[in-house]
This record gives sequence, C-alpha cells and structure tokens, in this order.
Amino acid sequence: MSCLDTIQAYAFRSIGFGERLLPRSDFTLCDQFTLIGSGMIWNIYFGIVALAFGFFLATAVALGKAARNPLIRKPADWFVFLFRGSPLFIQFFLAYETFVLLPKLGYDLNLGFTEITLTTGFLTKAWAGALIVLFLNTAAYSGEIFFGALRSVPRGDIDAADAYGLSGWARFRRITWPTMLRLAWPAYTNEAIFLFHATTLVYFSGFPAWQQRGDALYYARYFADKTFNPFIPYPILAGYFILLTLCVIGIFGLVNKRLNRHLPQDRRTKLRFRPQVIR
Repeated sequence: MSCLDTIQAYAFRSIGFGERLLPRSDFTLCDQFTLIGSGMIWNIYFGIVALAFGFFLATAVALGKAARNPLIRKPADWFVFLFRGSPLFIQFFLAYETFVLLPKLGYDLNLGFTEITLTTGFLTKAWAGALIVLFLNTAAYSGEIFFGALRSVPRGDIDAADAYGLSGWARFRRITWPTMLRLAWPAYTNEAIFLFHATTLVYFSGFPAWQQRGDALYYARYFADKTFNPFIPYPILAGYFILLTLCVIGIFGLVNKRLNRHLPQDRRTKLRFRPQVIR
C-alpha cells in the first residue's frame, strides 16, 4: 500500500470513515503520521467546542464571583474551587462512572399529560461526556482569570463611563467587558493552549474508544505498544501538538491585536507562551 493509499484509507478513520481494521504489522512512517493525524481531529473538536462554550460560562462565573449577593457569589466560588482543586484525570473518571449509572437509574420526566423518558446513554460517549468535563474545567480556570482581570479594570475607565452617562448593561458591554478581555487575554491564551493539551487525557482516562476510534494519543500508544518503540509515535504526536499550539497562538494573537488596537504601540500587551508543567 502506497502512502497515498494509506492517507485515503486512514485519514478520517478516527471519526468512522475509511478502513475499519488498523494495520497490525510492517508499520511505516506514513501509517503513523496518518493515523495520529486522524486522531488529532478529536483533540481539535474537544478543544474548540469546550473553549467556545466555556468562554461564556467563564464570563458568568467571573461576574458571579464579583457579585455582592452571597447567593450568587458562593456558588461561583465553589464551582471554581471544585474544578480547580481536583485533577482533571479524576474528573474524567468520576464523570464517566456517573454517566454509566444514569441509564441504570433511569430518568422519567412527568409533564402531567404525558411522561417522557430521558435517554442518557449518549453521555457515556467521549464526544459528549468528556466534552462536558472539559467545558466545565476550562470554564472554572478561565472564570478565575476573567475575575482577576475584572478586578483590575482601571477605576478611571469606570468613572469616564459614568461621566458619559453609561451605566448598567451599556457600561458593561462597552467599557468593562472589553477591558476585562484585553487584560485577561494573554493568560486566557495559555489556558486555551493547555486545554488542547489536556484533550489527550480523554481516551487515556475512563472514556473508552469505540471501535478503536480514538484521539492522537490513542493511536500513538497503539503504535508504541505494537512496535515497542515509543521514540517514533510520541515525537510525531508532539510535532502535531506543536503545530496546533502555533495555530492557537496565531489566532489568539490576532484577537489580542484587535483588543489592543486603541492603545499606543509601546503599551500593547504581547502574547507570551508560558508552558504549565503542573496545573
């Protein structure tokens, strides 16, 4: 099988398109590059969707932590404490065990005139269950980042908004929220990078890979186990994630320039990638 045939057979295997059986012997570099790259589809899916939804929840969490009402502030504090205080690997494991129990317990919604049986089996699938965990986890970390930025909004900006007659939602939308994002964006970029890296824990934890359709780390482990040589598949995996990290930095850098477009050139915050060895 030529390399082109391998790409056609395995490029989208991780999402169910292409050759059903994995290669079992005579592994080539093309096999490893193609299948590990195919698994990256899942890593990108988890990262993008979790970031998209987690961004809005993080904003709500930051506002909740800044609220004066303890009925709003305390739940936000405990949410952040819970997901920042426990390892992500344990969160995956507990979530999967909980989702497995839900179909056994059953859940019926009685509306009076009819009764609806809610199906929860899909939550045991990685595309849904693991995504929920990543979404909540990144919302907790990002919420703390946004909260710190919210408290750092210059008082002069708020006073200027009051002088122009802006208050309530208008002041938040036009002054507070853009300034909060501008201050938080460099740290939020690092959180986004870490989230994409954390997606490798999905199939390594409690969520199984159905029909051997896993992420990039799943296929890298497969080749390492079969060849007893981890020094080929894992560097390939690292190379893919380095490219993905460069893409994230590039995209977030464009947003950062947009957020700082009104500042003088010497006052614009530049993005700096700071790897987190231990979270």
